[in-house]
Amino acid sequence: MKRTRMLTATAAVLALALTGCGTSSGDGDDDGGGGTGSEAQGGFTAPDVPMAEELGEGEGALSVLAWPGYAEDGSTDKTVDWVTPFEEETGCQVDVKYFNTSDEAVNLMKSGQYDVVSASGDASLRLIAGGDVAPVNTDLIENYGDVWSFLKDRDWNSVDGQMYGVPHGYGANLLMYNTEEVTPAPTSWSAVFDDASAHAGKVTAYDSPIYIADAALYLAKTQPDLGIENPYALDEDQLAAAVDLLKKQRENVGEYWSDYLKEIQAFKTGDSVVGTTWQVIVNLAQSEKTPVEAILPEEGATGWSDTWMVSSKTEHPNCAYLWLDHIISPEANSAVAEWFGEAPANEKACDLTSEGFCETYHAGDESYAEQIWYWTTPIEQCLDGRTDVQCTTYQDWTQAWTEIKG
Repeated sequence: MKRTRMLTATAAVLALALTGCGTSSGDGDDDGGGGTGSEAQGGFTAPDVPMAEELGEGEGALSVLAWPGYAEDGSTDKTVDWVTPFEEETGCQVDVKYFNTSDEAVNLMKSGQYDVVSASGDASLRLIAGGDVAPVNTDLIENYGDVWSFLKDRDWNSVDGQMYGVPHGYGANLLMYNTEEVTPAPTSWSAVFDDASAHAGKVTAYDSPIYIADAALYLAKTQPDLGIENPYALDEDQLAAAVDLLKKQRENVGEYWSDYLKEIQAFKTGDSVVGTTWQVIVNLAQSEKTPVEAILPEEGATGWSDTWMVSSKTEHPNCAYLWLDHIISPEANSAVAEWFGEAPANEKACDLTSEGFCETYHAGDESYAEQIWYWTTPIEQCLDGRTDVQCTTYQDWTQAWTEIKG
């Protein structure tokens, strides 16, 4: 069975200087940290952390902090192993520590005990702001040139055109529904919001404060007077509107999920008939003959794009860079994508995946990717460029989520 992220949400006290990142183009050829983010993101200045200029021989060891399923060494399944080939080729012996939430990853990286981390967009910004990760010299990473261009120089992985890691994989949070119970087939997130009462008690939603962005995205399209331009940039009034919508939804929710196996089971038993999901969940549910389909609704969707980043305190910089190059190689990236259940970042990885895989996950489909609002940490500086108001933070969202669930 393919692995996927086992995400749960916990309350977090964010770093004092949470970042917004620049969106200007560039491949990381400048002198390193200290760049200034765009005006749209509050003009954040990244900590001045040095960047590697050249590489030498591997140091013989590498400490990896990763989402479950991102660094498999054959111990889970003997046929699933992209760590051992790396060790044999480089001499860097890998020690893997798994984490289950972005908050956990951020806290562990602050310890300085790990060389590299696979960070989602709601963690990568905090790591840059805290000076916990270093800017990455992509000229030293051979496989970087084959990464889809639309994953580079984005809000969550760069500042002022300087990359802080290498893109790894991405995916959308989809709307799944039981084809026998939900008719006609939905086209909008209204199925779980304004029209949720049609399936009272059988609506399911993702259990995390970041799910507030899903409600904000829906409101941005259906209530334009609220002025929501970015679902991760909500002032107090906009957050209140999203909270009100989610409280109304709560009356119809039978279960909030963070364990994908539980969501599959709920759809299989009929306890859930409509709700947010991931493509890998759809595939697994269908393989068990559950009558479900999933769509990217007309409003678009939230989603994730993960980045491999290097610790600013690493004692194994050469092994760290060798790992970054390895993990986005066609061989490793294709293996991770199929095991984990997401679109690979490397274009050439699709030549090595099973037939139809990249089509199913819309890998390389830029028009599809443009409909995804990738998870990004909400911060006080409004990520939509507003300077006349203060936006709400992830801590505010965490408190609101507790209120929503009651």
